Amino acid sequence: MKYEGNAIIFKAVCDEKRLRILELLQNGEKCACELIEDTGIAQSALSYHMRILCDSGIVTGRQEGKWIHYRINEDGATLAIQTLKNITTVK
Repeated sequence: MKYEGNAIIFKAVCDEKRLRILELLQNGEKCACELIEDTGIAQSALSYHMRILCDSGIVTGRQEGKWIHYRINEDGATLAIQTLKNITTVK
């Protein structure tokens, strides 16, 4: 289970489109419609990438009307950093 959880975290950051999305979210919460416009990817592709980011815990979303607004989840980001540190620390 430990390895599966780690893989979910690292899957989230191993794609250039998801890294671009994370960069956009550094400036605060963004609506999916803004992310579509800023990244130039289709709504279905954005949905796919956002699901991976949300599953990792690094990003969280909230529904407002027909759109979802996404933001970086500080606790999830901290966990991802700590996970990398834990698995790369020489013992």
